[in-house]
Amino acid sequence: MLRIRGLSKTYRGGDRALDGVDLDVPRGQLMALIGPSGAGKSTLIRCVNRLVEPSAGEIVVDGAPVTGLSSGGLRAARRRMGMIFQEYALVERLTVMENVLSGRLGYVGFWASWLRRFPQADVDEAFRLIERAGLGGMQDKRADELSGGQRQRVGICRALIQDPALLLVDEPTASLDPKTSRQIMRLLVELCEERQLAAIVNIHDVVLAQMFVQRIVGLRAGRIVFDGPPDALTTETLTEIYGEEDWAASSAPEDDDEDDAAAARAAALRLAETAR
Repeated sequence: MLRIRGLSKTYRGGDRALDGVDLDVPRGQLMALIGPSGAGKSTLIRCVNRLVEPSAGEIVVDGAPVTGLSSGGLRAARRRMGMIFQEYALVERLTVMENVLSGRLGYVGFWASWLRRFPQADVDEAFRLIERAGLGGMQDKRADELSGGQRQRVGICRALIQDPALLLVDEPTASLDPKTSRQIMRLLVELCEERQLAAIVNIHDVVLAQMFVQRIVGLRAGRIVFDGPPDALTTETLTEIYGEEDWAASSAPEDDDEDDAAAARAAALRLAETAR
């Protein structure tokens, strides 16, 4: 579904953020991308949809090359890549419904988008997504009236209404409390399973990643140093990714969270089975 070969990015000052990354993400797989700050995680995600221009390498999404596309071709390709941002990237003065429908701007004409006139099918789908994300009845609330978790749910709905084949998720839980973080990760797992989406989730919380995904890729200094299932992420591997630390002190889910973790692992297993 997503194929990356030899992806490199060197910034103008000479800093190399990515160094020859090869990566495949099949349809239906939710993959977590971990690593220390500056490892290249956000750069990798942004290179896929060319918010950051790669220095070298090839990116193919759903059989279509992304690198080398003209501006018009890139606009069309981005319709199939939903982006979910750490800071939500909502328009604060607009309602939940208006923010969700903004995900359809690439499909409607200029005047329709300017006047916020969308086909009824788009409005109906927006209502369905809002309900599915646990925001039923909030469609007329302004974005600046929402909590962080509710804003992130709006961002997820906005990405999904694009009808993407690939989700790129950049630190979706960084600004959220632990309970809301688990709820957001669970929602992403369920939606990827329901829609057979490939997804890359850039996440700092290793324990949270281990709870909810079936594959983890570790980056260090722009290179992949680990690629495997969560249970293969040993203390030695964590040291290779992040450096020396007392990784034995990393806490597993508390007893009260065991049911949530088990349900998340079951959903991740179903994703893995359907991705084969």
